[in-house]
Amino acid sequence: MASSQPLLLVDDDAAFRKVYGKLLRDAGHEVVEAGDRPSARATFEARAFPLVLLDLMLPPDGSVSAGLEGLAALLDARPGTKVIVISGVGDTRHSLEAIRLGAYDFLTKPVDPDVLLVVVQRALARVALERQVEALRTSLAQASRDAAMVGQSPSFLASVSLAERVAASDLPVLITGENGTGKELLARTVHLKSRRQSGPFIPVNCGALPETLLESALFGHVKGSFTGATRDHRGLFAEADGGTLFLDELGDMTSALQVKVLRALETGDILPVGADRPVRVDVRLISATHRDLGRMLQEGAFREDLYWRVKGVEVRLPPLRERALDLPLLATHFLNQCAHLCPDGRARLLSEAAAEALAAHAWPGNLRELRHEMQRATVLAGERRELQPEDLSFTGSERPRASPTGATTLAAKVEALERLEIEEALKRHGGNRTHSAEALGLSRQGLLKKLDRYGLT
Repeated sequence: MASSQPLLLVDDDAAFRKVYGKLLRDAGHEVVEAGDRPSARATFEARAFPLVLLDLMLPPDGSVSAGLEGLAALLDARPGTKVIVISGVGDTRHSLEAIRLGAYDFLTKPVDPDVLLVVVQRALARVALERQVEALRTSLAQASRDAAMVGQSPSFLASVSLAERVAASDLPVLITGENGTGKELLARTVHLKSRRQSGPFIPVNCGALPETLLESALFGHVKGSFTGATRDHRGLFAEADGGTLFLDELGDMTSALQVKVLRALETGDILPVGADRPVRVDVRLISATHRDLGRMLQEGAFREDLYWRVKGVEVRLPPLRERALDLPLLATHFLNQCAHLCPDGRARLLSEAAAEALAAHAWPGNLRELRHEMQRATVLAGERRELQPEDLSFTGSERPRASPTGATTLAAKVEALERLEIEEALKRHGGNRTHSAEALGLSRQGLLKKLDRYGLT
């Protein structure tokens, strides 16, 4: 089976490249060739190679020391790339130095074809394994902190269901919602459920950097292109090659930069600052904003062509105040994460009074505010097993809201709010149960059970 990414064969001997290039192609690999150090560098910067077969003695100088310096620079630029050094100089010192610098293996000419194929296959298997390990590490790290996937409110479940359905495609995704609703965590979920899950997930906050720095961060720059550019920088588009680029706070991007991002998305080429040739990249775009891009379009603050390019599928994350059903689950989730802050190492529980106080709060900071509140309350509770209203920062500073359902206990409020959401969905869809179930994120059979439970049949 052909490798999913090309191999780079670098050697100044055209006959060697012809023979061994054919050998590798016959084995099912895509092979790109380069005959000197400048062309090898340009080719390497333009594409992502999991494996490079590198001759040390290359023009223009042909020295081993220069070849070792080139090896070090290559591995510094892309540490995940495996390099098999192939050299006509069989000095043990050179092979040891190459391995010390990070080369995967060192082969001396003439190279046994069978040995080369085995070493190449092992190197590619190592690349695949490292990517799987990184994806698993990312997944586990996310699972330990991911409150974006905790919830059962219909509006939230509908948003997550939409995101998961579109994950398998390469369609761009636009995630909208207030600050603190978990937009980046949902973007990571889309990435991990996509075919690009073994590739990188590169997030960048478009509102955190001024325009000039953001352009360099996104597209990269070449050495000497501006004051302080002391070395080449690949940029985040290139870092995300083969994976997902997440542009957070897209609405904060300037109009001038919007044009350049649009061009990169349309053509698949990026132009580093100060460069004279574009670099090809393959990225899946997920973007997010808390701003109303529709209104920004009308005001001329956001480009219409970029808007339709990033809005492949729009997913809205509801604010916490619209997720009354999820509040106890999320609070418990964060309390479990805070167990290490407790003297006895056991997660604290919510008292009925504390749960009522949480339900009465408006949560302008959404999940971020709730996480902070649970951390703070855990510390203030000390040895007490249950959190009390006095452990919360807002208790006494705002008047608790009356329940719109008339329910008094937390469980009764949850059930009453669920019933209200079901009734509203039925009204919106003219009583159509199939459409109502889909809007609520339920199966039709699940909706029928709830209708029977609440006497809505």
